Amino acid sequence: MASPEIEALTQALARIPGLGPRSARRAVLHLLKKREAALVPLLTALGAVEERLETCSTCGNIDTANPCAICADARRDAGALCVVEEVADLWALERSRLFPGRFHVLGGRLSALEGVRPEDLTIDALVRRIEGGGVDEVVLAMNATLEGQTTAHYIAERIERFPVRVTQLAHGLPVGGELDYLDEGTLAQALRARRPVV
Repeated sequence: MASPEIEALTQALARIPGLGPRSARRAVLHLLKKREAALVPLLTALGAVEERLETCSTCGNIDTANPCAICADARRDAGALCVVEEVADLWALERSRLFPGRFHVLGGRLSALEGVRPEDLTIDALVRRIEGGGVDEVVLAMNATLEGQTTAHYIAERIERFPVRVTQLAHGLPVGGELDYLDEGTLAQALRARRPVV
């Protein structure tokens, strides 16, 4: 049996998405075995992040500066604004290094079942950003779920009065995917979005 402190660390790690109790125990054992190489740097990094962590007042990204590094980067295309549900979605798109513009994090998606209404998200702040001018295109990068698509349609209706081009990420067949492993929704979306072969 571990001490109460070690057990508390294990339980704290087990609450992290992707780590269950067994994975958390393995992680704790690794940290304890490699105290100088793993535990001390981890504690130092966690302390630094906890001390400086901020939510960007412009886009909603999480960073150690406000505005965040993306919003503060003058090289980014201010005319292109990509709207995402969560910070994890922003980070995933940013990892691709394919979107040169700026972002807006909604903080979730509309969901009648979960009681998430438009006023619970940062949709009003998004409308104010577009209203302020300088935005030419809004990319709705919602997840391909019923709630994600409902959120995208709601936002499209809210911003249709502005002279901006509203686009959406393509949905359909993944690269390397095999048809017999895909669900009906993915296949249906791929068929609806078909295009001519050049």
